[in-house]
Amino acid sequence: MDNPTSLPPSAGPGSHMVHEALGASPRFLGRLHTEGPELVIAELMHTAARHLDHVHEQFTAAAQSAASLLTYAAAGNTSINSLGVLQNRGTQIDILAARRDDAVDRLKETIDAYRRVTASQGAAPRAYRPRAVPASAPMITPPARVARGR
Repeated sequence: MDNPTSLPPSAGPGSHMVHEALGASPRFLGRLHTEGPELVIAELMHTAARHLDHVHEQFTAAAQSAASLLTYAAAGNTSINSLGVLQNRGTQIDILAARRDDAVDRLKETIDAYRRVTASQGAAPRAYRPRAVPASAPMITPPARVARGR
């Protein structure tokens, strides 16, 4: 089981944001609730944190790749393309930076929603209650076809 007070060193910025804001990992918060809006928001927050972590990894990889290319070019260890050193990598990095900023905004909104929902429902998670099984629907028989004489 996750320790709510610590994060693994490999945790990304999404997990860190949740931990700083709420004092526990996103996965742990999802395990606190068994049903209801708290569980839904906790799961959304966990998904948003994972998404931010993933986009951040992509952004970091693209930026590191561009930095390596620029380092080689500056050292004269690679030929420079006359169409541009970075070509489409700059655009890719810009797009990933925008996606990362959007993911941060979505995670902040989800954290705020989690705070509001848990504050309105009380700090303690809801006790487990088995969901009611809906009664089976009555059988509706199709109308009988009337045989018409010809």
